[in-house]
Amino acid sequence: MRNLYHLAIEATLEAITGKWKVSILCHLGNGTLRTGELKRLMPNISQRVLTLQLRELEDAGIITRTVYNEVPPRVEYSLSERGQSLRRILGEMSDWGNELIEARRAAGETVEVTAPEDDGLRI
Repeated sequence: MRNLYHLAIEATLEAITGKWKVSILCHLGNGTLRTGELKRLMPNISQRVLTLQLRELEDAGIITRTVYNEVPPRVEYSLSERGQSLRRILGEMSDWGNELIEARRAAGETVEVTAPEDDGLRI
């Protein structure tokens, strides 16, 4: 399979694009989590979509999945080395988003952030 990109940033966006992928990466930036823990942190995501997005991030080499031979099986997700390299980039994107939100508020718009930075989502 051959992928053709006009700009290299297109490869980055392809790897992290998805409604929930960036949120998953932010949560995993704070440490290893099990599927149920991720689901509790993102209550609006369906189990099916969470599983799909985790698989795509794993296929891209951004996260690692560890299965423990226990009953019931325990599965944990964490950032891979490649995923760790995204932390600075995502942090800068978060900073940029905060600046945009403040500018919109200053212009009189009502903008709400449901998970404040101090809730552990800051990478």
